[in-house]
Amino acid sequence: MIYIFLSVCCSVAVSIMLKLAKRYNIDVFQAITWNYSIAILLTWIFLKPQLGTLAAAPVYSYAVLGFLLPALFVVIAASVRNIGIVRTDTAQRLSLIIPLLAAFFLFNELLTTYKLVGIAVGVIAVVLLLIKPVDGRHNARKTASLIYPIVVFIGFGVIDVMFRQLALIKEVSFTTSLFAIYVIAFVLSLIGLVYRVVTKKSKFLWRYIGFGWMLGVANFGNILFYILAHKAMAKSPSVVFSAMNIGVIAIGTLAGTFLFKEKTSWLNRAGILLAIAAVIIIAYAQTH
Repeated sequence: MIYIFLSVCCSVAVSIMLKLAKRYNIDVFQAITWNYSIAILLTWIFLKPQLGTLAAAPVYSYAVLGFLLPALFVVIAASVRNIGIVRTDTAQRLSLIIPLLAAFFLFNELLTTYKLVGIAVGVIAVVLLLIKPVDGRHNARKTASLIYPIVVFIGFGVIDVMFRQLALIKEVSFTTSLFAIYVIAFVLSLIGLVYRVVTKKSKFLWRYIGFGWMLGVANFGNILFYILAHKAMAKSPSVVFSAMNIGVIAIGTLAGTFLFKEKTSWLNRAGILLAIAAVIIIAYAQTH
């Protein structure tokens, strides 16, 4: 369970750093760009990608994911900044509903009663999370409180579906695919960064690189420890799945509430509890 705990901590650490970015005047786009540079290095060192197998790789899927990952990272940063860690992390974890729906509608897999119940509970949880606490702020903030969780929810769901499809390709290991996608994400982000610097929309500073590397270590740690958890508990994948998602929701809620005094309504809190229930039901459905 130590690997699950470490993976959860790394995941929440990413959200905490994104929350702190504004306080320390960090250019988030630049930090996200450099995050991929350290992720590439760590993937090469610890996950040993086999580059010789990339000839059989689905280049189109790599390119799409290489664009979506940094794009969604930027959205997550904005979401954490505007609506908080609690609702952003919960929306992110509830995105597991989308692969279940994709399996049914796109790949003709059977939807069991438990999966249907889990999806229904998860959808209700998302709706409750979208209800912003009354604080008298202007309409733009209220609109953001609706848009960000939805984009995070759908974005992570789409990425999850694409990664699951990549995992089915036997000729190329998942870690090799991950390495290639990180490289593409870094190159695309770097092009965007150079454009921003040249057009004077951003200024290059070394501390942005340092912050980005810390972000990358936490981001990679989340993936590494999650993989190690699955290897250590190979006979109990549903336990890893549920513990990881519930852990992120729980610790993310504690971090947002106690470290940053984020406000949640009783409906939001009900949504968080239903999100945990949805994870448990869906995890149970995987084995029954």
